[in-house]
Amino acid sequence: MKTNKLLTLLSAVAILSMAACAPAAGLSAGLSNAPVPQVSVVGVGQVYATPDIAYINVGVRTQADTVAEALELNNAQAKAIKDTLMGEGVDEKDIQTSSFNVYPQSEYDFQGIVVRTYFAVENSVYVTVRDLNNLGLVLDAVARGGANNIYGISFDVQDKTPSQSTARRLAVESAHTQAQELVLAAGMELGEIISISTYYSYPVPYYGYGMGGGGGGPAFAESVPIAAGQLQISSEVTMVFELK
Repeated sequence: MKTNKLLTLLSAVAILSMAACAPAAGLSAGLSNAPVPQVSVVGVGQVYATPDIAYINVGVRTQADTVAEALELNNAQAKAIKDTLMGEGVDEKDIQTSSFNVYPQSEYDFQGIVVRTYFAVENSVYVTVRDLNNLGLVLDAVARGGANNIYGISFDVQDKTPSQSTARRLAVESAHTQAQELVLAAGMELGEIISISTYYSYPVPYYGYGMGGGGGGPAFAESVPIAAGQLQISSEVTMVFELK
């Protein structure tokens, strides 16, 4: 009898002990899963670089009564333009065909009846100009050499690595400064970095395309001012900090 009473008492004590521990364990688990106070900021760094390379699209369009005649005319003009470019110091590897099209065309009278059918040939080349001081003269030369289409000019920086690195550093500094200002205003302290991610944006012109080109040369070259301006190279970072 005494033995049974002792076992019953020990069981009751064990149950009470487990019940007493359960809330504490639950409280501890709740604290460990509580969200960590944090702040997220976006920093932007910008660097301005002077272009040192240009790209132009130059085209030749010819037409004739037959495909063979149109092709012959086009090939002659295209070769003249290539020779002109190389004569102005453009390397042959920097002259690349970008498109070539042959198609029929028709002329109509006032009644809509076809009175003539001929053929047009279009040949465009993508040209890399590595000496910007010579760009105005290059444009003048290809125009004189037979190019009847110049589709546009774009500028770039050959090695953007240093500028990109500087832009990233400025972006991180910007994000850190913003975070410090925010937590100071909130009466808190900035903790460790929880995460950081970055986004790179492609260079964009900072101001105009109409730049002053190389001096000298024919009078026509002087009437085609080419100014490279500057390119804006940007980097964006998102940083998440712990709050204390």
